[in-house]
Amino acid sequence: MDIGSTLAALALGFVAGVIGRAVVPNDVFRSMSGWQSWLTSTVLGLLGALVGYWLFAELLGLGDDEAFDWGGIVGAVLGAIIVVAVGSWAFKKIAGRTAV
Repeated sequence: MDIGSTLAALALGFVAGVIGRAVVPNDVFRSMSGWQSWLTSTVLGLLGALVGYWLFAELLGLGDDEAFDWGGIVGAVLGAIIVVAVGSWAFKKIAGRTAV
C-alpha cells in the first residue's frame, strides 16, 4: 500500500464515518469536537469499510477484492452505520452512560 492508497483509505474512512455518525441518532460519540471527532469518525469509518467489505464481498460475493477503495463507498457507509450503532449500544450497556 503506497502513500496515495493510504490517504485514499483515510479519506474513505472519514467520509463513511461522518455519514455513519450522522445517520445513527444519539450516538455516544456526539459530544466530541475538534480533532477527537475527526479521528473518531475516521476510525469508525475504517472499521465500517472492513465490516462492509466482509458483509458484501465475503458473505454475499458482491463487489471487488479491495476493502479500502471508493468503489465500496456504499458498503463502507453501511458498515459504518452498523459499527456506530453497535458501538453506541455496547458503550451504553457497558458504561451505563449516554455520551463520551
